[in-house]
Amino acid sequence: MVNTPTQGRFRHIVFRDGDTWYAVALEFNIIEANDDPKLAFFNLLQAVGGYVQSMKKIRGAQGYPALNQEPDSEYENLWVNLNSPKPIKSPYEINMFGYSAV
Repeated sequence: MVNTPTQGRFRHIVFRDGDTWYAVALEFNIIEANDDPKLAFFNLLQAVGGYVQSMKKIRGAQGYPALNQEPDSEYENLWVNLNSPKPIKSPYEINMFGYSAV
């Protein structure tokens, strides 16, 4: 599925590295951090919402490349591992991962 300003979905991962929780939106390369995983995820949803709203103001963007970015390889590899039939133990504590609507 190709994301547009009015429809689509993105993959997200919330994980802890050290004392900080990170929430990542893979297709947008947006990262939010917080001391609480739920707040990191909430902040991510807010950031994605603002990002998508700003894309609505850009007219004529063929295929919306800003809404369909290639994820950073570290996060893509983590996503693949989390969805593998035999996942490899992650160096991070994972709070949640999945899909969210645009």
